Amino acid sequence: MNDLVQAWVEGWVVSRGAAPPLAEPWGWTIDAGRIDHVTRHVLGAVGDEVEETAVRKVADAVTGDGVWFKAFADPEVVRAWLGPHWWVDPEPGCLMSLPLTPDAPEPAPVPAGYRLRTWSRGGVTRVLVTAPDGALAARGQIAPTGATAVVDQVETAVAHRRRGLGGLVVRTLQHAAAARGARTAVLAGTPEGRALYESLGWIHRAPLTSAKFTSA
Repeated sequence: MNDLVQAWVEGWVVSRGAAPPLAEPWGWTIDAGRIDHVTRHVLGAVGDEVEETAVRKVADAVTGDGVWFKAFADPEVVRAWLGPHWWVDPEPGCLMSLPLTPDAPEPAPVPAGYRLRTWSRGGVTRVLVTAPDGALAARGQIAPTGATAVVDQVETAVAHRRRGLGGLVVRTLQHAAAARGARTAVLAGTPEGRALYESLGWIHRAPLTSAKFTSA
């Protein structure tokens, strides 16, 4: 199994409050427990090591709606191995990582009028930035699991983009994880978010295919 994928799986279940991952010969099965996201299957291989036989074995066994499949390979390749009932996100996500150092500089100041709050509960540190009127401007969370930490659910409200708030959130999360002993940060990002992470020094490691089973 790829170490970064395993680190992402371990941190993601903490971040989302999901069930402990069940190890499979090909990766992991995770019960998330939501109507639209009951269970997810994650392949442990990356890139060219993702095998057609493994994808088909997992996909062909799924019959229930709300089951997700994640493979760190190009969607154009993986799509051909999935059955007709799988919806595949047309835009590839990405697996990314970043070294963390305990002496990293503090995040930049919060822009005038905005308010930043950070808190930790259940092993997850959350960052919230609110606008001058109190509305949500940006948010994100990170789940340290020892030497690694998973950045998750980072978003900036449309009305507050291009003001450095996304970078502020991510740097604050990185700093919090490094303070807790994490030395590598990992995330599975969207194409839209990739530019932000790369501007902060994150390294692209593999493309990500996200697929959801639907019987309709």
